Amino acid sequence: MHELRAIVPYFRPYKRAVVLGLFCVVFANVFQIAGPWFMKLAIDGMGDPDVTMGRISFYSLMIVVVALVGGVFRFGMRQLLNGVSRRIERDLRDDFFRHLLRLDASFYGSTRTGDLMSRATNDTLAVRMAAGPAIMYTVNTVASFFLALGFMLWISPRLTLFAMVPLVVLPPIVLGFGRIIHARFEEIQEQFSSLSTFVQENLTGVRLIRAYTQESEQARQFDGFNADYRARNMGLVLRAGAFHPVLMGISGAAMVLVTGLGAIEVMEGRITIGDFVAFGFYLILLIWPMIALGWVVNLYQRGAASMGRLNRIFEARPTIEPPEYPARIAAGGGSIAFEGVSFRYPGTDRLVLEDIDFTVEAGQTVAVVGPTGAGKSTLLALLTRMYDPTQGRILLDGVPLPELDPAELRRRIGMVPQDPFLFSDTIAGNIGLGLDPAQTVDPEWDDVESVDWEEDPVGEAVRTSAEIAQLHEQIEEFPKGYDTILGERGINLSGGQKQRATLARALARDPLILILDDALSAVDTHTEAAILADLRSVTGRRTAFIISHRVSAVMDADKVLVLEDGRLVQEGRHADLIAEDGTYARLLRRQLLEEEVATVGAEAGGD
Repeated sequence: MHELRAIVPYFRPYKRAVVLGLFCVVFANVFQIAGPWFMKLAIDGMGDPDVTMGRISFYSLMIVVVALVGGVFRFGMRQLLNGVSRRIERDLRDDFFRHLLRLDASFYGSTRTGDLMSRATNDTLAVRMAAGPAIMYTVNTVASFFLALGFMLWISPRLTLFAMVPLVVLPPIVLGFGRIIHARFEEIQEQFSSLSTFVQENLTGVRLIRAYTQESEQARQFDGFNADYRARNMGLVLRAGAFHPVLMGISGAAMVLVTGLGAIEVMEGRITIGDFVAFGFYLILLIWPMIALGWVVNLYQRGAASMGRLNRIFEARPTIEPPEYPARIAAGGGSIAFEGVSFRYPGTDRLVLEDIDFTVEAGQTVAVVGPTGAGKSTLLALLTRMYDPTQGRILLDGVPLPELDPAELRRRIGMVPQDPFLFSDTIAGNIGLGLDPAQTVDPEWDDVESVDWEEDPVGEAVRTSAEIAQLHEQIEEFPKGYDTILGERGINLSGGQKQRATLARALARDPLILILDDALSAVDTHTEAAILADLRSVTGRRTAFIISHRVSAVMDADKVLVLEDGRLVQEGRHADLIAEDGTYARLLRRQLLEEEVATVGAEAGGD
């Protein structure tokens, strides 16, 4: 249960509502207890020779009044305490999501998306039940128990003692079942995480599943996950289901004992008939909190299990944190230096990059080439500080990257990843992601038609960058143009359109450093040539890194870096590297041969 301590700070903004809610709980029980007492007075009053109709009517009216007032207080306690729990759930989910956004690539490389989705939904709901209804019914149980017990002792201490005999076994039973429920609920949540991950992966890769006709196989696997989830839930239901009959059996034994002994007490004149009736009501009010205690313990155990799962994520810390006093990034800079950089991914032993040294002047365009698996994408991931080098250091304008604020560094970098990602938003929203009127495309990009930067700078930035990416005309052909809503991951765009949309998004930021990670692989050569021509006019005063398997994309670069097996084996301009007849020349000959074969095959197919 100690896991639930982490939820305590979330109550502080709502202290007043919590206090008022608990006040309502106590007074709701006070008025509930008063009802049987007025009933006792009415029953005993009917045996009084001096009884009048007005007196009985008064008692009847008081029973109705205390019931109504008690109902008002019960409404207030639910409205206040359940309302607070909903707000806490919202705050907890907000903090959980913000924490997820802080975590870096090493965390997501070892954590399943479905597991995180499960914790953000099911687990926060279970914590809400512990933070609201469980607390409300705990106080309700305690108040009802002691008030009912007090009136029972007032009526007959002897009868109360006999009534409590069967109830003393309840606490150990409740605690035993609580431990069982806690363990079972953790198992259920873990299985739900696996189920969520499976569904998420299948929905994301639905086109691949259809292409390989794996619908039946995936349905079979889902049925297995679902059956396991059901079996674990049924195991919990079986144990929780046994819990309540045990409680009811013990409660029934207490009622039988009180009925028999209470009748004797009445016949011997120790208590009145009104006392006997009221005692029966108070016993019910005493038993109900004990039965509710089982449900409350269930809620606490589930909440503790879920809060423990959330705490394990909250305890994860990003490996890349901003420095206490970050250095500023110069507006007109952009020089990059790798000094003895080596890197291995967390949890692995193999060096992906080894002893990389090179320098790039501000405004230069650098091509990074090499065979598959050479470490090209990893090199650029280090530049954006998705990871930090295992050895060596990387400098921007002479400042080591760890001395810079990672968020500020990434704001100055326009990244076009190898695998384009688009959100379920409008095309304009995707291209203008993170833009504000103070951060727009540089109007010095004069290769596109002039725009009015005062009227709608963000909209113009979006359109201008789309023109450079050779996407503007195709967007205009959509029914709603830039306001067209894209499906999940941009499913209603072609592969080339996705790449150009992510390129436009990077350009719209007016970045200090532009990174293209094989960003034009799905674009035809004619469109690629047009894009590169426009890019050359906008990268003249920006540092640009381009990964590409096409010579046309790298031959005009100021510098070409050739990687092989994680090492920098060549460095220089295109013509110089061709003359060296090394790895670069070999890669070039292989590419030209592949293009020739593809051309011959296309011509043969046309004949």
